[in-house]
Amino acid sequence: MPGFVDLNAILLALLSAILFGASTPASKALLGDLTPFQLAGLLYLGAVIGVSPRLFLERSRGEPPKLDAANRRRLAGAVLLGGIVGPLLLLLALRVASAASVSLLLNLELAATALIGVVLYREHIGLRGWAGVAGTIGAGSLLAARGGPAGVAAAALAAGACVCWGFDNQLTALIDGMSPARCTFWKGIVAGVTNLALGVSLVRLQAEPTTILAALAVGAVSYGASIALHIAAAQRLGATRTQGIFASAPFFGAAFSFLVFRESFGGTELAAGGLFLASVALLVLERHAHLHQHAADEHLHSHRHDDGHHAHEHSGLPVHTRHSHWHTHEPLEHAHAHPPDLHHRHVHEK
Repeated sequence: MPGFVDLNAILLALLSAILFGASTPASKALLGDLTPFQLAGLLYLGAVIGVSPRLFLERSRGEPPKLDAANRRRLAGAVLLGGIVGPLLLLLALRVASAASVSLLLNLELAATALIGVVLYREHIGLRGWAGVAGTIGAGSLLAARGGPAGVAAAALAAGACVCWGFDNQLTALIDGMSPARCTFWKGIVAGVTNLALGVSLVRLQAEPTTILAALAVGAVSYGASIALHIAAAQRLGATRTQGIFASAPFFGAAFSFLVFRESFGGTELAAGGLFLASVALLVLERHAHLHQHAADEHLHSHRHDDGHHAHEHSGLPVHTRHSHWHTHEPLEHAHAHPPDLHHRHVHEK
């Protein structure tokens, strides 16, 4: 019905953010017995375990289409930057700074994603969006200055991780014909095996079996299960609203860090946290609208039939039900407010 609020889907998105936020303090604790390479590998192998049930369900519905060369390159870039380099930089940051500060610094990911979209993919950002980008950079600078040389180093490492994940977000948004679960599976397999192999070759694995199992469990829950919950919520709320709720993950990470490690959380952290929160809100609320054209296209992705872009019909399927299948788009011209999603990767003419 019009105006209906899907509270269950909102709770799924919130739980996804809570689980991912918990990964930062959990990783900080595990770094005492594992090197950053070893832990990054175990976390992503754990993600494979966490996302495997959903992938099995998808495969039971039919064999997925094969990726073309362009999409394989995008997947490779996402795996390299988002699955190997990014997590390693994050874990190195956790070695020199508090988990609470690093958690808050992860808000830079949203700003990095936006900047990369503008510079490389010609996305449009208005005054509100630029204010959000400036606010996140300002908040990160506050935290870096607060920590002295170690804080600056941690901020640089965390910012580097966020840039890697910004590229990851842009590349995975362009992958056509692969579900989020399948993308996560391949990212987890390749990144997990690569990082773990590098970690073991550099330093002998000396952690106890219980520590290794704990790392896999953190990966399964905070990476794999979190992603599965995020997907489930996005199918009912839409990607934009879900991402807005998921942006709370760094704040949950900071809260968990304070509760678990009793880390100091003074005026600087509170000011930076407030500035981050306001900046994230500005970026999430950024919208624009104009007359634009859609060329004919064929692809596979999650969609619903009341979004103005999917006019094909299914017998007995309500128009508001989100689902995935291979489908064809006829040429279309219209105007409406839209984010830079799979259907709106066009150049905005000012």
